[in-house]
Parts: sequence; C-alpha cells; structure tokens
Amino acid sequence: MKITVIGSGYVGLVAGTCFAEIGHDVVCVDNDPRKIEALKQGQVPIYEPGLDALVKKNHETGRLNFTADLADALNGAHAAFIAVGTPPRPTDGHADMKYVYAVAREISEKATGDLVVVNKSTVPVGTGDEVEQILLKAHRPFKLAVVSNPEFLREGVAIDDFMRPDRVVIGSENDWAKKIVSAIYEVDGLAGANIVHTSRRSAELIKYAANAFLAMKITFINEIADLCEAVGGDIRHVANGVGLDSRIGSKFLNAGPGYGGSCFPKDTLALSKTARDHRVQLRTIETVIQVNDNRKRAMALRVLDACGGSVHGKTIAVLGLAFKADTDDMRDSPAIPVIQALQDFGATVRAYDPEAMENAAKIFHDVTFCEDAFSASNGADAVIVLTEWDQFKTIDLKQLKKQVAAPLVIDLRNVMPEDAVVAAGFEYWCIGRTGSTTSLQHSIAAE
Repeated sequence: MKITVIGSGYVGLVAGTCFAEIGHDVVCVDNDPRKIEALKQGQVPIYEPGLDALVKKNHETGRLNFTADLADALNGAHAAFIAVGTPPRPTDGHADMKYVYAVAREISEKATGDLVVVNKSTVPVGTGDEVEQILLKAHRPFKLAVVSNPEFLREGVAIDDFMRPDRVVIGSENDWAKKIVSAIYEVDGLAGANIVHTSRRSAELIKYAANAFLAMKITFINEIADLCEAVGGDIRHVANGVGLDSRIGSKFLNAGPGYGGSCFPKDTLALSKTARDHRVQLRTIETVIQVNDNRKRAMALRVLDACGGSVHGKTIAVLGLAFKADTDDMRDSPAIPVIQALQDFGATVRAYDPEAMENAAKIFHDVTFCEDAFSASNGADAVIVLTEWDQFKTIDLKQLKKQVAAPLVIDLRNVMPEDAVVAAGFEYWCIGRTGSTTSLQHSIAAE
C-alpha cells in the first residue's frame, strides 16, 4: 500500500520507516524543508538505536521518501497517518490539538481520492470526531474516514516495539476504513501482531490509560523505595518479589528519580484534564502527577544529605542527562530540576551524557559539558548517576576514584554494583536500601 505519514518527528519517522521496512511505499511529510533535505541525505534528527541504518536502507530501496509537499504525498495514497506533536498547553496542561487540526484541514483540501486518515498522534478522547467533522465540511467527492491507531513506542527500543508489537489497536466504526488499516499491519514483516478492533473513542482512551497505568507503577515503586529506606528493606528484593506475580509483572518497577520524557508527563496531565472536563475524578492519576513532580525536586535534597547538608562551593559530576538511556530526549528529564536545584544551592555542575548534551545545552546555563564520565568527574566532590546508560553500570571504578576529589557516588538509578563501588573505596548512596556507609567503613578498616 501507499502510505503518507505527516510529521517526521519521533513517532512519524519511526512509524514511517518501519512501514517501509515491512513492505509498504511510504512518503514522510514535514513542513521543515531543512529536516526533509537532511533525511534525504541520511541524517536522522533524533537518536534512536538502529533508526539511521533503517532509514538509509529503505530510502535507498525507494520504499521510503521524504517531502514537504503534502499534495504530492497524498496522490494515490491509501492512508494518511497524522503523527504531529500534541504538547501540553501552558495554561491547563491539556494536549494542544492545533497541529492535528491544521493537518486535518490541509488533508481535506489536498486529498485526491478515497483516503483513510489515521490519528497516530496521542490525542484526547473525541479528537477523531473533530477531525472527521473537519474532513466532512470540505464536501469532497470521495470517501474520507478517520481511524484511531495509537502508538506504543518506547524510546530506545522503538523499532523493536513496532516490529514486534504487544498489540495493534485500530479504532473505527467504519468497516471500509478498518479493512484498510488492518491490511497495513497484516503482513509477514510484523511478528504476530495482535490486532485489537474497538471503537474510535475507546482506542483514544487506551493510549492514555496505558501510559497513566505505567506512570502509576513507577510512582508506586518509588514510594515503596522510600519506605524501604525508612524500615531497612531492600527495594531490589521487594520489586523482584512483587514483579514475579504474573498479575503485576516486573516491568516499570525500577525505583529512581521519577518518570519523564515525551509521553508520561503530558499524557497523565491530558487524561486528568479530560476527566475534569467530563466531571469525573481521577484522584489516583492526579496524585501520581503530584508525587512524581515532588520526587524530582526531592532528589536534589538527597544529594545535599549525602554531601553533609550543603553543596555550596562544591563540584558535582552528573552522569546522565536524558530522561532515560538510549535516547537524547531531555523532555521532563529528572536531571533538569536536580541540576537547577544544585545550582541554586551553590554547586558547580559538570555533566556528561552519551547522546543528550546537545539538547541539554539548550536548557542549562553554567553547566560544563564534558567528553566522557571521567572528565566530568575530575575534581568532583560527588558523582551523581541520573540516567541508566550501560556505560555507567560498568564504569572503571579505579579510574573514577583517581578523578574525584571526594569518593562519593550518589546512584539515583540503582545501576552501579554496590559491592564493587564500596570495595573501590567510595561511599555509596542509592535508592531504596541502606547500609552502604557501614560497608564502606568496614572496607576502609580492612585496608
């Protein structure tokens, strides 16, 4: 089939590239001519493992093309996927739909034949109805239908999520449209896609409900981690024991500094706003939002505690800036409030991230960005791990010890091997367990 994907950001580019990989003819559209030219040259504007190679491969085969001309891209297309941003409005946190509606109006003007318009963007319940009304007002002499097909891509493993999906949700009451979208996914290239057919509004709600539930799991385990610290438990053991319950599962039970990124923060806000608009109270989700915001700010206070109550005049090395590993995404990253608070408390911050420093430089002032973890730790009074990159898990601790001014590691992701860190002569602070300082004292005494 010929597919048009409108929006060449994270979701649009990954989806369009993967559609091409499974055999469809895809044209990705974006209103930024510079981005289009860069993509034609194989320059991918985001970091996602494996994406650049897949873009290059499918562009060279001719199955994946890029343009700023929507009319040309729609010519002969069976389906047009809307994959533009829906950022939170600054006034109330609700998803800003202006980009989606603008694309819908443009499609209504430039479509040349029967077309299924697919909402791939994360949109509030009822958006499909609004897009449909925009299309119908154009009174075009051919069929136009709207389907909700939410994405479930995790940054860092997005290609695998697309090619081996847990489920593909197709929301529509139109039989013709359902058949078109189903045929797009019912191909050999996808590994056993479980296609879920539902109403359009239910499909829109599935995306928000799924993200809100995952955000709730993260917030829950973070609070249990705090309880572990208070009563002497170990969050690693608690999370493992809880996650082995098949009704719960082990994913998203890693304690840390709170969730961030492009999805959970804005989607929980949007779901909460939708509920209030319909006079429904989602107290659980509202609490999740508040607890997560508070947790990010509280992480800076943990650093203060580890540093003896003050970081004024001290140098702090921050390892990891992106909201999670294997991405360069800084949106709502816990590193933002932590670093800003440390600077407010008088600390000098040196930072390193394998991929996110270019984006981080647009956010932070007076932060020294370094070429690797060791240079960031040079002369540091404390080393903080804020992103779970593999290289921080296996860092050469002897070399790290030579760089720092004070042997203090504050692991807010629980990724470093505690025994090895302590054995290397560091004081080790982490999330959800106690006893590191005692182990350090024993280690020093043994020397």
